Amino acid sequence: MNRLLTTLLVTTLVLASLALSVRAEQPIQFAKALQPGDTIAIVAPASPLDRERLVRAKQRLTELGFKVRMPDEVFRANDYLAGSDQRRAEELMDAFTDPEIDAIFPGTGGYGTTRILDLLDFEEIGKHPKIMIGFSDITALHIAIHQRTGLVTFHSPVPEWGLGSPEKLAPFADHYFWRALLAEKYSVPEDPNMWSKGYAIEVTSGHPEVPAPTILVTGKGTGRVIGGNLSLVHALMGTPYEVETKGRILFLEDVGEAPYRVDRMLQTLKSAGKLDDLAGVVLGSFTRRKNEDTDGEEISIDDVFHDFFSDADYPVLMNFPAGHQRNNGTIPMGVLAELDATNKRLTLLENPVTRPSSDTP
Repeated sequence: MNRLLTTLLVTTLVLASLALSVRAEQPIQFAKALQPGDTIAIVAPASPLDRERLVRAKQRLTELGFKVRMPDEVFRANDYLAGSDQRRAEELMDAFTDPEIDAIFPGTGGYGTTRILDLLDFEEIGKHPKIMIGFSDITALHIAIHQRTGLVTFHSPVPEWGLGSPEKLAPFADHYFWRALLAEKYSVPEDPNMWSKGYAIEVTSGHPEVPAPTILVTGKGTGRVIGGNLSLVHALMGTPYEVETKGRILFLEDVGEAPYRVDRMLQTLKSAGKLDDLAGVVLGSFTRRKNEDTDGEEISIDDVFHDFFSDADYPVLMNFPAGHQRNNGTIPMGVLAELDATNKRLTLLENPVTRPSSDTP
């Protein structure tokens, strides 16, 4: 009898654990589109911020008509972190819950967001859907927030890298950043009371300085976009925030990684089934460390991609203009999109922001 009770207890605990690990998909939420006069909060959820670049970014955003909240306290530093885990989590939560703040701009990535995920109140975040941007280490926030709240966030340039760079945002990055966030960009000239229904992210004749993506597998696929920096996607494996990829378009990018390390991380995703049942794959910018020893190395990162994806039964694009590069196109995370690899285009099938209530006819 004791053995039977023990077996039943263990079985119950295992089933309960599985039930907790498989979370129901959250209803999709969209933040309100930005308009001049709205307030942007600059936060530091990861590494310390560069004051010169952030001051420059604030000035540029102010010149565009936005109010920018950037207290001096945001420049705190604790070695490679922008303050304690508790302080960084509190700052992010305060930005979400403050009714005067319309958008959240993490100043930079670096390292640290995975340390604060357990300290965030996702239920509370879900009650206050706001624009949140960022790339690199901010990937952990994109994945966790979208999967726990359904909120569409934005893989994009940040104040330190792009908005506050000495040379400003590249034209391509600038175009798709503001196309994603601004209410005015969605107006239909023929009827101001109407909004457009999505748009395509593609390299056109208007951006001759941007190399076109490379087709790896032709075809079309439709799904919600998820992913970001490969190292962060890999770091979340085996955690409660592990990326959910089934039926989705998986976007990946990275910087400073040798082919064998990209191979190792992709193999982890493959072994975990994360590369099965996808709607498509978009591979952004991938670069390696310039001073890394490459003697005897014959395989490139593109060769690794061919090894993992050339036989895929879903469309795959390489060298898409997004990630750790100047032409960092903004990709809304969680938005429904169509990947047309044959025509090198990612089309958003819905607007990634909602119309501001003040603009409703």
